[in-house]
Order: sequence, then structure tokens, then C-alpha cells
Amino acid sequence: MTGQAIVVGGGIGGLAAALALHRIGWRATVLERTSEPGEIGAGMSQSPNALRALAELGVETQARIVGVPTHATGNLRLPSGRYLQRARPGDPAALLAFHRADLHRVLLEALPTGWVRTDAEVTAVRQGRGAGDDKGGGGVTVECGGGTELSADLLIAADGIHSVVRRQLWPDTLPRFLGRTAWLGIAEIPDLPGSMTLGPGGYFLIHPITRGRAYWAYVTTAEEPSIRYDQERTEVAGRVQDWHEPIPQLVEATPVEAVIHIDIRDLEPLPTYIHGRVALLGDAAHAMSPDRGQGAGQSIEDAVVLAAALAGEPSIEAALRRYDAERLPRTQATARGAATDGRRTTSRAARLALTTMIRSMPASLWRKGIAVDSNPIWRWRPPHLPSPTCPH
Repeated sequence: MTGQAIVVGGGIGGLAAALALHRIGWRATVLERTSEPGEIGAGMSQSPNALRALAELGVETQARIVGVPTHATGNLRLPSGRYLQRARPGDPAALLAFHRADLHRVLLEALPTGWVRTDAEVTAVRQGRGAGDDKGGGGVTVECGGGTELSADLLIAADGIHSVVRRQLWPDTLPRFLGRTAWLGIAEIPDLPGSMTLGPGGYFLIHPITRGRAYWAYVTTAEEPSIRYDQERTEVAGRVQDWHEPIPQLVEATPVEAVIHIDIRDLEPLPTYIHGRVALLGDAAHAMSPDRGQGAGQSIEDAVVLAAALAGEPSIEAALRRYDAERLPRTQATARGAATDGRRTTSRAARLALTTMIRSMPASLWRKGIAVDSNPIWRWRPPHLPSPTCPH
């Protein structure tokens, strides 16, 4: 089965969805509301499950070129600098760290020319007969600014936590503030090992990324969302000024205008990710706390699973049911776990219990726990995407 899809959102999830469709012989139009396709944010890491999905998309090699191995999960520290656990030289790193824009570019360059349309903000969605396909089920039509309409067999909503498509079809499902806020930045400091420092009320994460840079994130509690400061870098610098180096150095080396301040939110669980010929993907379906580093990775998984279902089922409806059945339990369990991890690392009492447990754990057991196939999230294997010339 082949067809035409509209993908709303040109971020990592949307581009992964379009590339997965391309791999199985579908055509797609990606609608991006901004004037330049890109990725908002600073850095991130991808774990083995996401890297396997990138391999199925045919871009793992390119991703590894722009990624840097990081031992952030192996190097756990206290603000004093003391190590709770420490990676050994030569230990394999399970995670690969990226500047978000670098991974976005890998996906964008793998797509056929002309598949991404910019300045295309979706304002409404219609479904049913006359909305666009020739398969007897009725397709989907989107309305964009300026009166433009596009129709297709399938709509994939990958337009983020504040998804316009989701708000139209599931108006009562809203993002929720998790009581935490984060500062993010990138500094030109080379050769830093990845690490995570657990402090009172928050943690400081460091990942090395390409071109002699380091990505950092400081996550802490907040009584309410949208609290902002005239000098964001000064604010975060004051909060970590007594923490071990290179933390203060990293903050000070980050350009003032490049410090990003965001609030941590996730999404209320949805009963389903499908509605007629519409499928939600990535943050539009299951936005989650960043504490397990799975937000973008789960969207890449979504893309591969959806394409495999479309390639393997006799109808779009059957494919969407399969996608929903496979993705909803996994992504919602991952989101619950991420929220729990966030509470453990920012609650003072929970943090003390966590650091005591980590300190008392034998190093060999800790290393086993952060190995490539150490947990169910990382052990996931993607379905195979058959080429359009192969029998389904």
C-alpha cells in the first residue's frame, strides 16, 4: 500500500515521519509554520533504541558523524565534585550527544527535494469523503493561512506539545506544568566528558557535542511556570556558583543571548493517538519530561512504527490501529517514568535517598545498569521498513 501524506511540523519527529514514509514508497508534504526549517533548543542525547530507529531510516551513519559519545549516565557527581559513580576510560558509551540542529539537518538532507514547505501554518483540519483519497475511506484536508488547502490520504500531526491538530481533535487534552524549570546552553569548551551532577533541588547535565563544544542543562524546581529574569545567565550562574568546575565555567562561557530558559511540561495521557485518518506523533501525542532523554527518540520510534504498519497492513485504518496499539503503551509508560525520575532528582528528600543508593552500589553493578541493553527502553528494536520494491 502506498499513498500521499501530509505531515504537520518540520521538527525532528516530523522529518523522521516523512523519511520513514519515503522509505516505504509513500509521498509526503511537510508543512512547517516557520520561514526556515530548523530545531528549537540546544542539545540532547539519543539512546540505543533511537539509534536503531535511525538505522532503519537509513541515516545512522550520518547521525554518528554529527554525534559525540557521552558518558553522562556513567559520571554522577555531587556539587562538591565528588563522584558517586565514574565511567572507566575505554568504557563504551551507550548515548550519543547532538546539537539538535545537527540531527535535524541529517534528517532534512535525507528527504527528497521539495518535500518541506515553509511559512505553512495549519489552521484547520477536515476529514471524510471529498477530503482527498481514492481508497474509499475519505482522506484529510488541511487549511493553511492565506486560504491554501491541501488534501491527502493521511495526516500525521508532529507539531509539538502545543499541537494545533491535537487541540482541534482532542480539545480537552492540555500540557501540564511539572513544577520544574530548566536553563540550557552551549559553550565552546572542548573535550569535556559527559556528566550529571545531583545537587539540592536540581541537577546539572553536561554532554560533549561536535566542533569543540559542550551542551549543558540545569534543571530545578519552580513554584509556577513563566517566571523569567532580566539576566537569565546571571540567574543560573548565581545558582551554581559554588558547584564544581567546569559548571560555573560552562555557564560563563555561554553567550548571554544563547541561554535558553524553558519550563518543564508533559501532556495528559490520551486514550488514543488516532482519529479517523489523523495520527499524532512525538510531542503532539506524548510530550514528556526530559529526564529519561526520550522525547525526540520516542518520536523517531513513532515514525518507524507508523511506516512499518502502513507497509504491512491492507488499509490505512488497519495500519493506524496497529500503530496506536504498539505506541500508546510504550510511550505513556516512558512518560510516567520520566516524570517520576524528575521528581526523584529535584525533590530534596528523594535526592538524598537516590544519592545514598547510588553511592552504595558496586561500580560493576552500576556499569551493568547503564550498558547498551541495560533497560527495557533501550532494548527496543524497530520493525523493518521494506523498500517499496519488496513484497509486503
